[in-house]
Amino acid sequence: MKKHNTQYSIPNIQKRPTWDEYFLSIADLVSKRSTCLRRRVGAVLVRDRRILATGYNGAPSKVRHCDETGCIREKLNIPSGERHELCRGLHAEQNAFLQAALHGTSLKDACLYSTTQPCIICAKMIINAGITEIVIRGDYPDKMSKDLLREAKVKVRILKIKAKF
Repeated sequence: MKKHNTQYSIPNIQKRPTWDEYFLSIADLVSKRSTCLRRRVGAVLVRDRRILATGYNGAPSKVRHCDETGCIREKLNIPSGERHELCRGLHAEQNAFLQAALHGTSLKDACLYSTTQPCIICAKMIINAGITEIVIRGDYPDKMSKDLLREAKVKVRILKIKAKF
């Protein structure tokens, strides 16, 4: 039996992550770029185990971010999940969709990895983009989104892992 060279072994190496753990961990890392003062969200679009695009929540390019201007939603006491139009920022999923579009990348049959469940606005975009599956780490208070995704037969799975960053 051939012995492996252990000279280059790394002590205390962790087990290799599953593909879901790997892509959800990347979504966690992407969320660190967020400039939202309320919630940091990261999204990764994947097809055939290849990353198509990533996105995080924050203000559009070329405009000041909420960490500079303050949060209008906080000032107006708007609860999470309501009045999405009263926000300077785009959602992580929306930014990932736009990155794919900018580079001419189809999202048909892709899987979305996100640190939280998509809202109703993003759910409608997910359905029309042809995304077939969503893997999330956390829930979000949007029953209508869950119902619409279920009706459109978009598979939603919750993966309970903790960010390691």
